Amino acid sequence: MNDSLLFTRDKGVVTLTLNEPATRNAVSPAITEALVARIREINQDLSIHCVILTGAGEGFSSGGNVKDMKEKTGLFGGTPAEIRRGYWHGIQQIPLAMYELEVPSIAAVNGAAIGAGCDLALMCDIRVAGRSAVFAESFMRVGLVSGDGGAWHLPRVVGLSKAYEMTFTGDFIRAEEAVRIGLASRWVEDADLMTEALALAQRIAAHPSHSLRLTKRLLRDSQQVSLPIALELASSSQALVQHTHDQYEAVSAFLEKRQPKFEDR
Repeated sequence: MNDSLLFTRDKGVVTLTLNEPATRNAVSPAITEALVARIREINQDLSIHCVILTGAGEGFSSGGNVKDMKEKTGLFGGTPAEIRRGYWHGIQQIPLAMYELEVPSIAAVNGAAIGAGCDLALMCDIRVAGRSAVFAESFMRVGLVSGDGGAWHLPRVVGLSKAYEMTFTGDFIRAEEAVRIGLASRWVEDADLMTEALALAQRIAAHPSHSLRLTKRLLRDSQQVSLPIALELASSSQALVQHTHDQYEAVSAFLEKRQPKFEDR
């Protein structure tokens, strides 16, 4: 694993920190490789209940590297066929991995989340913004389209009309406005961002692992299917969790008025 993504853990909560502050955490191949690998590891570890994603330095992520855009290198270099394959085997592996991330995720957005950086925040389940946070679906500013899943995620978060507006204008959305339009669930003072994100993550992580993971899958998949299929998914998930040790422990602790002791089984 490389140093472009830092991994820290506090009991059942993992914090992943994009760690290329010199580029304001532009989404590099190193970040892509490390993030995809960490997500695969997390999915295999039932003792991890929640993930926080944030950025080192003064910004969450500046998205694509503008220097590479100008010089036609990296993700922006090669023939059209090579660029297409470069996206699929490169940056587009992030939205695919984030979609399959089994545990709840929180984007702790510090500073700018621009372009692909905005989309990366959108891939998380919850966004908590520091006061200085700013979001922008800024691809039009450099004559591009959203190549990393923003066109799929943004309308699902803010609605189609607002997604059109943000995409066509490239306007910058500050923290308070982000909360108003549903782009973020809350904003906090910059100094309190990680404390608040961790407190929220710990509240989430206090619940049983299997129940959390199946509930996240149910919420995600229910957006893509008809009501009868969603109900079938719900009943199937319910049948599974009712045969887990931790669901029985949750009920027992509730009735006995004590704190549950979960074993991730």
